[in-house]
Amino acid sequence: MRLLIAESDAAFAHTLKTTLERQKYGADVVSDGGDALDYARTDGYGGLLLALTLPGMGGAEVAAALRREGRRIPVMLLGGSEPLEARVAGLDAGADDCLVRPFASTELLARIRAMLRRSSVYVPDVLTVGSLSLDTSAYRMFTPSGAAPLNNKEFQVLELFMRSPHSVLSAQQLMERVWGWDARAEINVVWTNIASLRRKLTALKADVSIRLVRGVGYVLEST
Repeated sequence: MRLLIAESDAAFAHTLKTTLERQKYGADVVSDGGDALDYARTDGYGGLLLALTLPGMGGAEVAAALRREGRRIPVMLLGGSEPLEARVAGLDAGADDCLVRPFASTELLARIRAMLRRSSVYVPDVLTVGSLSLDTSAYRMFTPSGAAPLNNKEFQVLELFMRSPHSVLSAQQLMERVWGWDARAEINVVWTNIASLRRKLTALKADVSIRLVRGVGYVLEST
């Protein structure tokens, strides 16, 4: 799952991004509220982490704008020295949670998990398609024949496929949702990770495969 971080403090934003990526989340970072709103409207994110204070428009304003548009994407506000009234106003504007700095990474991650459980995009701990299961808490895939660990990107790619089995995803969609809009990686990283997943599926004797739909994209389907 990909999350969007909106934070003007570059060092803190980097720390958040690193923390999330260690837990196999994808993460993009923007530094102002206007960009956060534009990115959130792409529907490519499972949740938003928005600083209350941002250039352009604050996190509460972004949340309010999204709710006016009928977008139910989960939003967590990250507060600092703002008064209590500002945090309360943010929650009233439509945010799902507000966490005040300083906070422990363990609390941040627990709150993210809780926020996603309450949302319409909640992903259960284990996703299953055919004989293949993906344990989203242990970051591994398994079948009755055995199990295999996944690296960060393999996990995110397979999660997308297993959340939308039998749906075709283009290489560009995978690139945007796993590597992000501003990724410097080339499109061939998509092919490399799909090839690795295919080898693991074969080794585990899974009854599903990632098939190329020529000129369109890839689909996870029964063999």
